[in-house]
Amino acid sequence: VHFFDSFCVDITERLRDVSPQALDSFCHTLVGAQARKRKVIVAGNGGSAAIASHVSVDLTKAAGVRAVSFNESDLITCFANDYGYQHWLAKAIEAYGDAGDVAVLISSSGQSPNIVNAAHCARDRDLTVLTLSGFDTNNPLRALGHQNLWVNSRSYNIVET
Repeated sequence: VHFFDSFCVDITERLRDVSPQALDSFCHTLVGAQARKRKVIVAGNGGSAAIASHVSVDLTKAAGVRAVSFNESDLITCFANDYGYQHWLAKAIEAYGDAGDVAVLISSSGQSPNIVNAAHCARDRDLTVLTLSGFDTNNPLRALGHQNLWVNSRSYNIVET
């Protein structure tokens, strides 16, 4: 079986596992942020950072939701240098996040220290935390989310799709 054929089968099977109610709840939370004039912060590492950038632009352009991602190299390198990589995103949320905002945090494994620390910070600052993760059902990021979309896969490319 070719990679692409197998990939498509895996994606189709994993989509069946995603709760329509959870997806609907995510959408309502994002629309609610717009209605309350709050912003949405979307963040991840690597491929998840690329997803975060794309989602934030789509939310702003297509849905009229004020959304940002923290993918500027100057912000990342400054905060990572000064606070350590595991804390840079939490520090960015401290600087830019306001109570009532929404943080959408993406980590395929749900165990990335900087993403987990950002979730703690966001909760402490009264942001609503939405998570996108996979791998273990009881991963640390999922435990911190007010709402969670979890993909039943241990494959990064499946979870990130």
